Amino acid sequence: MSRIGKKEIILPSGVSVAVEEGAVTVKGPKGELSTPTHPKVAYAIAGSTVSVNRLDDTRVARAQHGLRRTLLANLVEGVSKGFSKTLEVIGVGYKVSTQGGTVSLSVGFSHQVEFKLPQGIEAKVEGNKLTLAGIDKQLVGETAARIRRVRPPEPFKGKGIKYETETIRRKAGKSGGKK
Repeated sequence: MSRIGKKEIILPSGVSVAVEEGAVTVKGPKGELSTPTHPKVAYAIAGSTVSVNRLDDTRVARAQHGLRRTLLANLVEGVSKGFSKTLEVIGVGYKVSTQGGTVSLSVGFSHQVEFKLPQGIEAKVEGNKLTLAGIDKQLVGETAARIRRVRPPEPFKGKGIKYETETIRRKAGKSGGKK
């Protein structure tokens, strides 16, 4: 039995779950999200808890059990609290700013890089830190990864765009003199 799949999901106040044909919809104070269901997995709603059960012990059912429970738990957390990722822009002259739904990056190119944010993602800048927030965990993570891809951190000076929690493995530069 999947250790993750057998855990029950506790619904916070103001969050409701509805199981329809082919999808599970979660509504909460921050919005509404849905995820597709799988025919080998059943959902049981009892009061303020939701449990995910597999219908048989096939390989596919075992694989989907923990996955569907995690996807549903992410939806519940997203509509109640939301998700955020913080990126740091490190380098001399490197800047980040937001205007409307666009993030402007000055990261050492001859031009500014304009990044249009997808629907449902909000950006906030504090100094050299860019915080992305939204209710969809996958969309927040993918947007942060795409912004990081504009100028990933390099290993010699550490210049570039990195996640706040990321550690950059530094390399030594060229040796000082020849022997």
